[in-house]
Amino acid sequence: MNQFRPLNESVAQQMEHVLYEVKKVVVGQDHFLERVLVAILAQGHLLVEGVPGLAKTLTIKTLARTISGSFKRIQFTPDLVPADLIGTRIYNQRNGEFGTTFGPVFTNLLLADEINRAPAKVQSALLEVMQEYQVTIAGETWPVPRPFLVMATQNPIETEGTYPLPEAQVDRFMMKVLVDYPTEEEEFVIVNRVTGEMAAVAAVTDTGQLAALQRECRNGFVDPSLVQHAVRLVAATRDPEKYGVPNLRKYLNYGASPRATIQMVEGARALAFLRGRSYVLPKDLVDIVPDVLRHRLALSYEALSDGVTADQLIMRLMKHLPAPERPLESHVRVSANA
Repeated sequence: MNQFRPLNESVAQQMEHVLYEVKKVVVGQDHFLERVLVAILAQGHLLVEGVPGLAKTLTIKTLARTISGSFKRIQFTPDLVPADLIGTRIYNQRNGEFGTTFGPVFTNLLLADEINRAPAKVQSALLEVMQEYQVTIAGETWPVPRPFLVMATQNPIETEGTYPLPEAQVDRFMMKVLVDYPTEEEEFVIVNRVTGEMAAVAAVTDTGQLAALQRECRNGFVDPSLVQHAVRLVAATRDPEKYGVPNLRKYLNYGASPRATIQMVEGARALAFLRGRSYVLPKDLVDIVPDVLRHRLALSYEALSDGVTADQLIMRLMKHLPAPERPLESHVRVSANA
């Protein structure tokens, strides 16, 4: 039986139109923009690390306009309480009853700006909504709008007054993306755009169509050998000796959870979808691995003292455990002859 369904051309072009509209405003940051779209299609969440002024807020706000979705931003500060995020019950003196006031998490695209500036109690308020797409207020459960995406930002250059994210919270994020400075050419264009007339951004889809795109994406084919490769990569972060990389053990306190394997496969499928295919190639999986794993590895003190980063450890693993070269060769031939 043929495993492939041809990718609907209009469906494949839909995300290209979204990207085109966002690029009217955002200059460069191609990797970041691609990962944002991957997170939306795969129904995951994004942790972004970069210095201020790199269009992180502008990107997610512009994206909300292109999909006719709602957008809200929370500036995390040390004095926040969980009710500031999810909402609370308020007593109405006029009718003598309690009413529910919803917090900013009730939106399609939520920007949690500088999430590590709030204590763990506040950060943990996002755990339920990120996993279950619902919040519980005074014992009553309320679903949030779908699609729902949390994009949280961290500032890597300021550590005073910050709180490390709890491991359970970090694991809820599908990917961690590092955003760097633009090139000189890109910065030239940025200055011209910001100091000139702002481009009009059109809504090219809506939340209903986006939900259909998410369902279409989930139907993409992933060869079992690629799933097995994802399993081996993640398992090697937990037991490096078993997979022939014992020198990594001293650098890792613990490795990634099974959620990393699931989201690696989901992310690769979404990336293939963005590239116009209904099936995953090894390159799709390889490209997504660092973003899925880098925030899930707990480095030891020895790694910090030796200056070894999570990305360097991931590259060593990927070099030692290469992806299957041609797992889809027979399937592609069948598809081409169909």
